[in-house]
Amino acid sequence: MAPSATSTVTETVTLPLTLKARLDGPYKELAPTTYNREAEEGKAGVKAAKYPNYLPTWNPKQKYPPLQPFEHYEHGKDADTSYPELLPSSAAVTDLTPTIGTEVRGVQLSSLSNAGKDQLARFVAERKVVAFRDQDLADLPISKALEFGGYFGRHHIHPTSGSPEGHPEIHLVHRGEGDRTHETFFENRTSSVAWHSDVSYEQQPPGTTFLYILDKPETGGDTLFVNAAEAYSRLSPLFQERLHGLKATHSGVEQANSSLARDSIKRREPVVNAHPIVRTHPATGEKALYINPQFTRDIVGLKKEESDAILKFLYDHLAYGADFQARVKWEEGTVVVWDNRVTQHTALLDWKSGQRRHLARITPQAEIPFQTPYEGVS
Repeated sequence: MAPSATSTVTETVTLPLTLKARLDGPYKELAPTTYNREAEEGKAGVKAAKYPNYLPTWNPKQKYPPLQPFEHYEHGKDADTSYPELLPSSAAVTDLTPTIGTEVRGVQLSSLSNAGKDQLARFVAERKVVAFRDQDLADLPISKALEFGGYFGRHHIHPTSGSPEGHPEIHLVHRGEGDRTHETFFENRTSSVAWHSDVSYEQQPPGTTFLYILDKPETGGDTLFVNAAEAYSRLSPLFQERLHGLKATHSGVEQANSSLARDSIKRREPVVNAHPIVRTHPATGEKALYINPQFTRDIVGLKKEESDAILKFLYDHLAYGADFQARVKWEEGTVVVWDNRVTQHTALLDWKSGQRRHLARITPQAEIPFQTPYEGVS
């Protein structure tokens, strides 16, 4: 038989960056890992960043061993729930919705006593997310901001995100002046919404969490929050009971791979942990759904199709629950505090002006997620 005259040529195809990252998982494709330093320093004909000490760095020399378990103390359990130190009569307190979200003016978080911090942890657990206006946290030395946040738990060092020089405990959210990467993103996507609970893949994920504004666009860049405890309570008793006892895996592998695909850093080897789908809050006793599409991968013990069907229903339930969500609009001097154990959130990339958006997060870790028995209908 004559040999074939057809030859096979092997061709190497270079994948677009967004697709390259997507092959490693659905982690945030919009997270920048570079910026124009001259622009951020005001040397390129644009306004400089207001807080240059908070400009992000990605130091490849920062390497950390696996996180070790620690005993977390939940200060919210000690709180006076009349909130005398946190919410004095002079404070202006406005609920954003009946079930989630409160705005507070006239209270300075950095001046709270330990009793006031206990009340803060409990009030945030009850209201899920609280926006404190006219705060000085961004103006303090970074070490003092970290000292304040450290009361609520051990600081989490993010495995991939940018951080201020010398302070890896600070997680930065930064989109520089003139950034246009959203244009490429929306060539392949219809929405920037990415619901998640922060670093839920850790064995001890965060509890009381702080995010404070440094620079903001004139309009846009709001953050949405959803009440995962109310989402649980909306389910039928039969479905609630079925979820009890189930665990789901949460993975940090895709986040690390996405960072490496962008030639960025990996401070620590990624982990996968299994957590209860229904989580109990240690201070309030509330039960909340604890799964999210960014980090949850599958339900332990179920076949893929079974797991996918249940998780999709729960993701949709949380995402479509506009009647148990709140939208926080950022103002200068705002510190937003939320409880990662009973909420999810998503940033919005909805401004097209190229204006800078720059925030800093302090992320104290909490207890290993646990579940209390199903209680049924009272």
